[in-house]
Amino acid sequence: MITQYSGIAPKGDLLLIQRLCSKLEGKSFLHVNSTREGGGVAEILNRMVPLLRNLGIDARWEVIEGDATFFDFTKKTHNALQGTREKITESMWDHYYEVNKRNRKSLDLNADAVLIHDPQPAPLIDFRPRSRMSVWMWRCHIDISNPMPGVWAKLKAYVSRYDSAIFSVSRFAKSLPVDEYIVTPSIDPLSSKNRDLTQQEISSVAEKLQINRDKPIILQVSRFDRFKDPIGVINAYKIVKKYNECTLVLVGSPATDDPEGEAVLNEVREFAGSDPDIRILLLPPDNHIEINALQRMATIILQKSLKEGFGLTVSEAMWKEKPVIGGAVGGIPLQIVHGITGFVVYSVEGAAFRIRQYLNNPLMAQRMGQSGKEYVRNNYLLTRQIRDYLSLWYCHIQKGKHVIEL
Repeated sequence: MITQYSGIAPKGDLLLIQRLCSKLEGKSFLHVNSTREGGGVAEILNRMVPLLRNLGIDARWEVIEGDATFFDFTKKTHNALQGTREKITESMWDHYYEVNKRNRKSLDLNADAVLIHDPQPAPLIDFRPRSRMSVWMWRCHIDISNPMPGVWAKLKAYVSRYDSAIFSVSRFAKSLPVDEYIVTPSIDPLSSKNRDLTQQEISSVAEKLQINRDKPIILQVSRFDRFKDPIGVINAYKIVKKYNECTLVLVGSPATDDPEGEAVLNEVREFAGSDPDIRILLLPPDNHIEINALQRMATIILQKSLKEGFGLTVSEAMWKEKPVIGGAVGGIPLQIVHGITGFVVYSVEGAAFRIRQYLNNPLMAQRMGQSGKEYVRNNYLLTRQIRDYLSLWYCHIQKGKHVIEL
């Protein structure tokens, strides 16, 4: 119920959502992505779709299915779009298209508004039903500011056929023949991952996961992905450990659309060695209470990414009033106002310096954590993202591209 957010989310957002829903009531809104669990997109949709239904919108969420070859290819394209050199052949592109073509038979693509998330289902635009007037929007959650040109050219051919493209950060936007918008991701303050926990709940998780709370805890929560730089986090911890006692916890979850995760996890375990103060945890994607508790027991939370679409773990940490440190990439600098709500860093040494600064000045850490929570309240809650999506849909209608009775 939207009323549950009263007193938590900004009042203006709630009023605008209710007004927009009165105009769009009964209309259908379809989301399509590549996985129901693992990663920020799935988490947002798990919370957003039921709330939209409660608001009178006929919201649905479909997931495309693919084989190992398909997801290996889409991981390569993900990396290539974020600037890594990858070898991608025409036959791979052909298979990618054929998987999407097969999915059109099992997906109901009939809706008044369709939001396609990321590259995996982008070719579905070719199978857009012509029997109804609908709005089709492509939503990019990754950093494509410096992609491999050939890979972007292939994807652009699909994106250019949408009614609009939505990016998380303005510098990710590309030159396209369609309308482009910026909508930042969000967290749900009422979800299991972000709701308030009792001290008993936190202690229970610490005991279950065997986390030593006698020392300050440095935490990073993210997929085991090289772009998240878990090796760099360990190196920063090793520098800090020379001067300050602390424990490092690296925690992530597997995702069905990320075939590299296991290999990266093994690399991280090998690099960590036998250090008893490093805990590496692989938790199921639905262990939201455990993630929440880990964030709340942490002293400092990192997201030291080298490339990042947005990095919602930063907003999650700030919502819990934790001092944060993030790589100066993607959407992280939008969330962290440097020196006010946290610190952005450019190197392992910079991360180590800021960790020690927090550890040696707990009052500063507390003050920045409190500022961070208010910044998230005003900018990165789920209600604001719902407001933005409904506003864009209504904007398309008002522009006369798709005429309906209002």
